[in-house]
Amino acid sequence: MKKMLIVYYSWSNGNTAKIAAQLQRVAGTDMERIETLHPYEGRYDDVVAQGQREVNSGFMPEIKALPYDPADYDVIAVGTPTWWYTMAPAVKSFFADHDFSGKQVILFQTHGGWPGHTLKDMEKACRGASFGPSLAVQFDSTGGSKLVTAAQDIDDWIEEVKQCL
Repeated sequence: MKKMLIVYYSWSNGNTAKIAAQLQRVAGTDMERIETLHPYEGRYDDVVAQGQREVNSGFMPEIKALPYDPADYDVIAVGTPTWWYTMAPAVKSFFADHDFSGKQVILFQTHGGWPGHTLKDMEKACRGASFGPSLAVQFDSTGGSKLVTAAQDIDDWIEEVKQCL
């Protein structure tokens, strides 16, 4: 059986964390949250504006070291909320900090109706990786936590992921 690590970034409502936790419950794997060295502060709208500036400039914040080393795993699932049609800057930092050569990477994103090119951007960031099933999960467009994607679609994806192990 292959060894899998789930790594995710989640900021406002914890939607990405919910999907990561659901995958972990079924797959029984190690999991870790990506955290920036300097946390985002302020009101939701302030952080959204800061996020847009960071995405537009290609900024990659410093992130805290993970207790798990992705090099020790065969399969790495990576989740991100969609920030301005792409991955959150913290996830971009995570990808830049690690070598994915020979790894199977499983990608998932959460979004409020505008998935953008997040999954494609994530694939490009994983140099040398092969890819398992990916998933885009929609929550309500008001920045809330009401699931729009059918729960069965998430369950089906998790079953596909289990086949990678």
